[in-house]
Amino acid sequence: MDTRVDKRNKAAILGAGKHRYRVVENWAKLPEGWEFKDVAAVAVDSKDRVYCFNRGEHPMIVFDREGNFIRSWGEGTFPRAHGLHIDANDVLYCTDDGGHVVRKCTTEGKVLLELGVPGNPSPYMSGTPFHRCTHTALSPRGDIYVSDGYGNARVHKFSPGGKLLKSWGEPGTDAGQFNVVHNIVTDPEGWVYVADRENHRVQVFDQNGKYETQWVNMHRPCALYCCRGKRPQFVIGELGPSMSVNRNHPNIGPRLSFIDAKGKLIARLGGENGPGLEPGKFIAPHGLAVDSRGDIYVGEVSYTEYPRLFPDQKIAWRMRSLQKLEKLS
Repeated sequence: MDTRVDKRNKAAILGAGKHRYRVVENWAKLPEGWEFKDVAAVAVDSKDRVYCFNRGEHPMIVFDREGNFIRSWGEGTFPRAHGLHIDANDVLYCTDDGGHVVRKCTTEGKVLLELGVPGNPSPYMSGTPFHRCTHTALSPRGDIYVSDGYGNARVHKFSPGGKLLKSWGEPGTDAGQFNVVHNIVTDPEGWVYVADRENHRVQVFDQNGKYETQWVNMHRPCALYCCRGKRPQFVIGELGPSMSVNRNHPNIGPRLSFIDAKGKLIARLGGENGPGLEPGKFIAPHGLAVDSRGDIYVGEVSYTEYPRLFPDQKIAWRMRSLQKLEKLS
């Protein structure tokens, strides 16, 4: 972990070696009077357009890679944005935990498939879809995995057409059990990685839900992103301290961690001195995406987390909810 300041432009520099990033402040150019509120999830398409799934009045806001506003959509249809995944064909999977629904959409917002019944959750901890679902991922053949989530402790697997194929998981701390199953990704071989947030681990399963292993060197893993390639790496957004007693405890986040496919820690960004709004610090890294140049977009649920982390301070208008970290060569 290392944070410095570039004296030429006073930008914060995070990391070291192959994992050095410049913090690009005020990257997103929002229309006048707009604000994100919490940016729960981020995705980048094949043209490096950035999709910010947020909890403001305009749930999906789209920018080019320079931060110029392109469009918005989803107004009035997403009670509480939570997860966002984009496939190789630039199709978006939008997970709304407040609406208990997953919508498969075009980049312009046309709904192609809907999983779940909007506004109609399954019974709490029933194991049936959905009760505050959190995120999605795709298998190599297009099956849809849904992490579910806050009111369940399950992973559901659907066919590409939306037929429920199987579910696994239950509340608890043993292998294959979950305590807030918060995020999910797959790798090119089809392994399934689940952010088991309040158990402080990522669990790894095969395509049928058979437990393989777990990674535990992390504190409340929240965001989860798989960088594709011959040797996939993973970026994990860790929320860090959850109680007043350890709010100022150093070296537990909030931060970003880079992990290899065997669970080995490669690098970390931020987190050494606790949460904050200063450049190079994080409040609550909740969503992650990486573009074709290796730049990282970090969505933060700052409006939700800031009052808990700093109970004596007021929330500022247009509080930072999105950061861009530009990869340095």
